[in-house]
Amino acid sequence: MFSVKSVVLTSALALSAVFTGWQAQAQQQGGGIVITTTPEPSLITNALSSAPTTAEIATKIFDGLLEYDMDLNPKPSLAESWEIGEDGKTVTFKLRAGVKWHDGAPFTSADVAFSLLKVVKDYHPRGKGNLGPVETIDTPDELTVVLNLAHPYVPLMKGLSSLEAPIVPRHIYENTDYRANPAVNAPIGTGPYRFVEWAKGSHIRLERNPAYWRAGLPYLDTLTFRFIADSATRAAGVESGEIDVATFGTINPVEMRRLEKTDGISIAYGGYEAIAPVMMLELNTAQAPFDKKEVRQAVAYALDRQRIIDTVWYGFGKPARGPISSFVKGAGAWTEEGVRDYTVADRLDIAKKLLDEAGYPAGADGKRFKIVHDVATFGEDWRRMGEVIRQQLGRIGIEVELRTRDYPTFVREVHNNYDFQMTSTWSIGMADPTLGVQRNTWTKTINKEVPFGNVSQYSNPEVDALWVAAQTEADPAKRNAHFHNLQRLLVEDSPIIWIMDMDLVAMQRDRVKDLITSPLGLRGGLYDVWVQP
Repeated sequence: MFSVKSVVLTSALALSAVFTGWQAQAQQQGGGIVITTTPEPSLITNALSSAPTTAEIATKIFDGLLEYDMDLNPKPSLAESWEIGEDGKTVTFKLRAGVKWHDGAPFTSADVAFSLLKVVKDYHPRGKGNLGPVETIDTPDELTVVLNLAHPYVPLMKGLSSLEAPIVPRHIYENTDYRANPAVNAPIGTGPYRFVEWAKGSHIRLERNPAYWRAGLPYLDTLTFRFIADSATRAAGVESGEIDVATFGTINPVEMRRLEKTDGISIAYGGYEAIAPVMMLELNTAQAPFDKKEVRQAVAYALDRQRIIDTVWYGFGKPARGPISSFVKGAGAWTEEGVRDYTVADRLDIAKKLLDEAGYPAGADGKRFKIVHDVATFGEDWRRMGEVIRQQLGRIGIEVELRTRDYPTFVREVHNNYDFQMTSTWSIGMADPTLGVQRNTWTKTINKEVPFGNVSQYSNPEVDALWVAAQTEADPAKRNAHFHNLQRLLVEDSPIIWIMDMDLVAMQRDRVKDLITSPLGLRGGLYDVWVQP
């Protein structure tokens, strides 16, 4: 006797079998994709740098202890399982057996201890935020790692991906100058892809790791990252099929809007849920004129964020209210309650009054002073944004000179030497503000040896105390209260002008499948990406 339910179930199972068979056939190993990104990185080991293009490449070569699902829950990677002690002060990881480095050496717990304590914690710009209370690491056997913490640390389990805490080979780096080690730019990892070559000014090529511990993965034989100087040429490459994926900032947003209407090309949304990116202007608070809060606030009032988003970025984002992205609103860390609003109707009058109070009256020509804006070297759109900012600040009497440097010089002068007045950039906030946002305004991250930290050199004991309180507080409501107070204080002081919560989208050819499968998106391993013939 047949029933409707049994017929439907039988049909569903048949369709499922057909679909599964088609998918299995489609997802065969083979082929490759070309990704264009900019600027060309200065190094490609992200344990030593958080530069965006470094991260985009290195996360294919290295693994972390953990990965994360779209709800930001931890998933196994190099660690198969983990256990947090009752007092929250120990975390024990059981590592995956049989994993090999790309040079054939075995991966062990000694690599993890070395990477986290000796490299990531000291050299990664977010290392102290991710691993701050980790004091020692025990390795009772080759497949067991025990992290010993000074105090319970809620954010720890959210910052152990290959983006934040890549595991590097101890046998390659130990007893060397890490930054000068040849492996920095010819990296050896455990990840899905192996480094093949870096043709400076042209491309970096990676190939499939045949010994990857995820059986049958990656699907692709090659990943090629191409560096093309001109935005129009990159757009033409996507349109012609020469380029498969273009990262955010490589193609002019108005061109992205045009290309998304083209058959075979799409905008890839998502893949930045765990990144919570914010675009901003960093101000050097250690020198005039930005040593005065009134001047910083005047700049914050003068900027028309929505106009910048509409005319430069063509809607790929929304106005930022402060250092913490609205992407984490669901977790309760974001607020606008009690946060100074710089978008009020009389904002330009307020800005002019603040500059008068700071001792910078307008001259007969309406000008008050001149500053230099070091434009981020992430693409032509950043220069366009600089021009819009120059116009907007000109309305309150601030003359702006735009300065563009090559990427290595930009990093050295701005982020190592602190030789700048104002600079544009974007920052990864991460799923927990302690992991990403903290580094920009915590006194302990003023460090010329580690780029992309607190380059504003902003130091406020009250802010520092709140960051420390957020590190040690386990109660979610109380932690969020600390974050809310931080937003109020930081937006009031404005050592940084937060412009836009970014939609970090990419352009892709539709033949590329499963490009965004994790909250890290293009900054994940891309081991499950495949191409349709």
